[in-house]
Amino acid sequence: MKILCSACLLGLRCRYNGESKPSSKVLALLQRHELVPVCPEQLGGLPTPRPPCERGADGRVRTKDGEDRTAAFERGAEEALTLLRLTGCRAAILKSKSPSCGKGLIYDGSFTGRLIEGSGVLAEKLLHENIRIYTEEDDFIQL
Repeated sequence: MKILCSACLLGLRCRYNGESKPSSKVLALLQRHELVPVCPEQLGGLPTPRPPCERGADGRVRTKDGEDRTAAFERGAEEALTLLRLTGCRAAILKSKSPSCGKGLIYDGSFTGRLIEGSGVLAEKLLHENIRIYTEEDDFIQL
């Protein structure tokens, strides 16, 4: 099966700080599935590294200094959705708590580490498309 996957979980240095967050659990899936790497923030035109962003309860994505980056996050999510369709991915494994990829819990926009219920911009779009979404913290053994 083809699975859309946050590129940072595969070891690509695309996170806001120029680092990656490789997950051995996700990498192990390469034995059974084709993982299609994606970084919606880069697809939205944001550089790496870039200022950290959080998605507040109002749905807007901002830097700590208050710069609104929502348009770039929306653009990147649309591009990632196009990639999912073009490659035939039937599920996604996304980086937890991310303003792009988080599912169920995201940082609240205060940059204090506080989590709120909600999803990142890409995760929200995928949920509306009825795509199965997992994070690296989930049990995705059934894949």
